[in-house]
Amino acid sequence: MHTATATTLYDRLGSHEGITRITRELMKNHLSNPLVKTRYENSEDLARVEQRVVEFFCAGAGGPQTYSGQDMLTTHRGMNVSEQEFITVIDDAMNALETCGIDAPTRNEVLAILWSLKGEVIRV
Repeated sequence: MHTATATTLYDRLGSHEGITRITRELMKNHLSNPLVKTRYENSEDLARVEQRVVEFFCAGAGGPQTYSGQDMLTTHRGMNVSEQEFITVIDDAMNALETCGIDAPTRNEVLAILWSLKGEVIRV
């Protein structure tokens, strides 16, 4: 695997193909997780949610894709996401990254980015 200084986060996550694979694993994790699965099961368009997550990850990791969704605060406003749910979603993401063979330093970089979004997600 490439070192963090040699490639972008987007490259280290496997570019669009790798991020799509990670996102599919992430969605599978969410749908099997009793703490958050109803939020996803009750989605009107889960395929669109997955597409937006792929876009968000790609754009946020330095890829050429454009994120076409709403900002995090607008997306989560009124959902009353608890800290426990937020941590659970991050745990699901870390498990997806590990399942997809992403190395620990890269997982930690993604963890820091996800954790930085806390104020735009929890109880907004």
